[in-house]
Amino acid sequence: MGQSWQVGRVFGIPLYIDRSWFFVILLFTFLNGSDWQATYPQWGAGVWLIGFVVSLLLFASVLLHELGHSLVARSQGITVRSITLFLFGGMAAIERESNTPGQAFQVAIAGPLVSFALFLLLQGTAATLPREDLLHELLHHLANINFVLGVFNLLPGLPLDGGQVLKAAVWKLTDNRFQGMRWAARSGQVLGWLAISFGLFVTLLGSGNGLWLALLGWFALQNATLYYRLSQLQEALLTLTAADAMTRDFRVIEGTLSLREFADRYLLLADRQPTAYFVATEGRYRGYLDPHALNHVERSHWEVTPVEELAVPLRAIATVKEADSLAKTVCTLEEQQQRFVTVLTPADAVAGIIDRGDILLALAKRLHWQLGKQDIQRLKQERHYPPELQLLELARTALQFQGSDRQKPVALPTQQG
Repeated sequence: MGQSWQVGRVFGIPLYIDRSWFFVILLFTFLNGSDWQATYPQWGAGVWLIGFVVSLLLFASVLLHELGHSLVARSQGITVRSITLFLFGGMAAIERESNTPGQAFQVAIAGPLVSFALFLLLQGTAATLPREDLLHELLHHLANINFVLGVFNLLPGLPLDGGQVLKAAVWKLTDNRFQGMRWAARSGQVLGWLAISFGLFVTLLGSGNGLWLALLGWFALQNATLYYRLSQLQEALLTLTAADAMTRDFRVIEGTLSLREFADRYLLLADRQPTAYFVATEGRYRGYLDPHALNHVERSHWEVTPVEELAVPLRAIATVKEADSLAKTVCTLEEQQQRFVTVLTPADAVAGIIDRGDILLALAKRLHWQLGKQDIQRLKQERHYPPELQLLELARTALQFQGSDRQKPVALPTQQG
């Protein structure tokens, strides 16, 4: 989706309109007007106004569909960030997924149930009016649209609601949220390819509707593929540990060493400085030594000041345990805004360090990403991840669900269509 504008709030939820929405409103106005001009010539130029009104009511139905998802999600304590109307309908941006497959099913099925309820309500109201009445035709038309909207969204593939239902079902059967997402994403990819193929075939036969179907298939394919990749990334963040990503790019120095000896031996003469220095005396770690701390001590005191006086205790720096997940490591690193995080053994000895480049390298190895040394070095220097990965947001959500399932899966901030 492209640029969008907030046009208000519905039940406290920000409502946005994407710029592609204006295109589809004009398209539907033209299509509805053309159909009714041929069927009801007695309506004259009014068919175009009616076509525009029906297009707006169509998106009002889409909005109610999304509100179904959103209000059920809010009843489960989940924040709904926004609802956006765009080219392919609507999307509710939900902060996180439900805690259980049953709750996930409730959120997913709420939208189609709203559409079917609107179908029954509109159809029942239309039945009370004379068939030749304009209002009867409008209500009947809108009722059919809502029925199609409900049925279409129940197709079993992400990003459709039916895909969310399938995900919840597989999650329930396998006790594995990742497995549910992968099944639903694969199903969405199959449906996307089928829609593209059939749409292009119909287009070759001379029907203009085929292009719209192919475009819908492409949208579904792109989103299903994204879901699949995100499920792999989620699993990697929770199954990889700090020990899998850490390096031993640090040096341990004796605490009785003077600042002068430390500067001469490690800062001036060394060919390459490690990422971190740690101070130890009598076999015990005393803390982390930041070389920049020497600048706050008068040089005349360097000869008599031991490095252990400048050591920052390990409890005062960003640390994780070897067995901690990569998700916790990402959160610790970002929330404390550090250049690296120190990895400790169960006995609180320094086992290694991890920076952002190490995290991305561990993920790249697990997920078979193509990542060069230059990419890693740039990441170490820039001190932030590629924004499209959303690693911090994903890691935070992961930790919320880490203990909720047997295999500790997690959900990204999600969207209901």
